[in-house]
Formats: sequence, structure tokens, C-alpha cells
Amino acid sequence: MALINPHINFNGNAEEAFNFYKSVFGGEFANIVRFKDLRSDDFHVAEHEENKIMHIALPIGKNVLMANDVPEFMGRTNENENRSKISISAESKEEADKLFNGLSAGGKIEVPISESPWGSYFGMFRDKYGIEWMVDFDSNYKGEI
Repeated sequence: MALINPHINFNGNAEEAFNFYKSVFGGEFANIVRFKDLRSDDFHVAEHEENKIMHIALPIGKNVLMANDVPEFMGRTNENENRSKISISAESKEEADKLFNGLSAGGKIEVPISESPWGSYFGMFRDKYGIEWMVDFDSNYKGEI
């Protein structure tokens, strides 16, 4: 079965955000590539952007959360967009609470985590980096749709 792995664009603070995510989820980065690592005659990198993140990956269970900083020549990422969210399916209420409370620290809670009308334990927020998350625990979910 294929996995879906979210990828986030940042405006220069991908490393800070991913160190925060690592502090909540645990684990180690699978990969960090900076723009300076790709510098060549064909790929010029502005000196002030050479240490920005070209690619970073944090394994979380069987999935991988990935990101990059968007170079200035490509424009800024809209940090107020609301077309997508990262959804986390927790394995217990305790894990849901831990992830919700950890990731929402310093952010804006949109739906406090609690029992939902559809029967799961659910909450939604925008973290301090502007990324939108949903955390869900469904005791009836057995790993199959």
C-alpha cells in the first residue's frame, strides 16, 4: 500500500519548525540538505540563502514529514492559506493529547480536542509556524478503511 507523506514549504524557518516537530514526535532527521550543498555552475545560490533548507525529512512511524525553505527568487509562501491540513491518526487518546498539546503550543487552537459528534476524539489548530493540523483518535479504527 502506498503512503502519503506531507511536504511543507517555509519562508526561511524550516529548520526551526522541524526541530520543534522533532521535539514533539521524537526520532531523528532522515535527511537534511541545504541549498549550499547543491551549489554548482548551473545552480547559483545567494550567499544569504545558502544555509536555508532545500530538503528535510523527519520519519514519523511509517510516514515521513518533509519540507523545504522557498528561495526568495520563487516568492513567499502564503502562510495564511487554508486549503490543506496535516491529519494525524493517533493510536490512543493519550497520544492524541500529547501530539495536540505539543504541536499546538504557541499556535492557535481552532477546535479544542474533545469527543466529536462523529464519534472520534478530535481537535484542530494552526501551529506557531502557520501550519494547520488535525489530530484524531478513533477507537473503532482498526487500520483499515
